[in-house]
Amino acid sequence: MSPLRMVILGRQGSGKGTQSARIADAYGTVHISTGDMLRAAVAEGTELGRRAKAIMDAGELVPDEIMNGVVAERLAKPDVVERGFLLDGFPRTPDQAEALAAICDGTDRPLTVAVNLEVPVDEVMRRMLARGRDDDTAEAIARRLELYEEQTAPLLAWFAERGLLETVDGLGTEDEVFERLRAVIDARLDRAAAG
Repeated sequence: MSPLRMVILGRQGSGKGTQSARIADAYGTVHISTGDMLRAAVAEGTELGRRAKAIMDAGELVPDEIMNGVVAERLAKPDVVERGFLLDGFPRTPDQAEALAAICDGTDRPLTVAVNLEVPVDEVMRRMLARGRDDDTAEAIARRLELYEEQTAPLLAWFAERGLLETVDGLGTEDEVFERLRAVIDARLDRAAAG
């Protein structure tokens, strides 16, 4: 069976991090979060890593051109080539999704699936307020969720148009949600194997 090559999407507080770790464990795939990827590129001192560091140190967002390059470098590493990937936090825009598709198609290892972990806004609000972090005021959370909706709606449409999007109900116990994710992933892997 070919390795899993997956993107996970979902609002903050949807349980993405928890489920990503379980998926990576179950499928032996490499869980790559945007933050980890950037930190690794900076630590390795790659050309893109140095450029990203200068931008992050200035408090700016890393532009697509650099982010796409960092992703391409990471996805070309032997562990990912062998075991596949679970991308968390990338792509964030249709332009980044286009870049990811080009990276994957260029390696003849297409994307398996993009999963949207769907948890209603009122529930993620409740979960994030319950965490009790200082920056998690109701207003700040509402603003972050609003930004997420604005940025992500076109991205979900992009994946849906290409037949790559699966939406999974993120309500229930960790195990229940994981079983739903597993069913969707297994079906996609079977389909890819059948070619």
